[in-house]
Amino acid sequence: MLIEQTPKAFRAFFPSAVWRLPKKEKTVYLTFDDGPVPEATPFVLDTLERYGIKATFFCVGDNVRKYPELFKRIIDAGHQVGNHTFNHLQGFMYSTGKYTKNVEKAGKYIKSSLFRPPHGQFRFRQLLKLRKKYKIVMWDVITRDYNNSLSGDFVLNIVKKYTRNGSIIVFHDSLKAEKNMKYALPKAIEFLIGEGYKFEALTSRSVEKKVELPAFKEELTNKAI
Repeated sequence: MLIEQTPKAFRAFFPSAVWRLPKKEKTVYLTFDDGPVPEATPFVLDTLERYGIKATFFCVGDNVRKYPELFKRIIDAGHQVGNHTFNHLQGFMYSTGKYTKNVEKAGKYIKSSLFRPPHGQFRFRQLLKLRKKYKIVMWDVITRDYNNSLSGDFVLNIVKKYTRNGSIIVFHDSLKAEKNMKYALPKAIEFLIGEGYKFEALTSRSVEKKVELPAFKEELTNKAI
């Protein structure tokens, strides 16, 4: 559970990031990371179209550069997009300056105020800088479809076990996740429909957060990093 659904105590350390959205009606938010790529993204788009679902794609800037026609297809289908850095950088491994420059490079291709850090990794100072321009979107359920040691059924069962009202669910339209995602995604959608859930894409308005990081955390961050 520490992987599939991040504990509430951990989320409390990053209150300005969005992990889950409150909803009176049963609503979930499908998101897809790491694309677009021709091996996986068209399948996702075809599947979403078949079920009449709008989703959110957190795209890698270099993939958008290489496959602009796929990115255009995402936009033309009415889905939302978000920034996932230009080179899929892990925040812990880069300085704030290099990391934010990479995000801005991706921003030249991806016009969105939504941002999700690859691997969920970022330093406090990176978060403090990026949140001035972006709304940081994390997740409530991560399917682990990228893990080839897991089966498609295991991935599907993660969705079944952990999804709840307002869940932001992460699949990946990537080469690594292709096999598990193609198996689990349609079955997960059918399960969620059967459970009475509606699907919505994330928007700047829907992820608006009023809670900000306490000032003392910002002060500690500036001293520690």
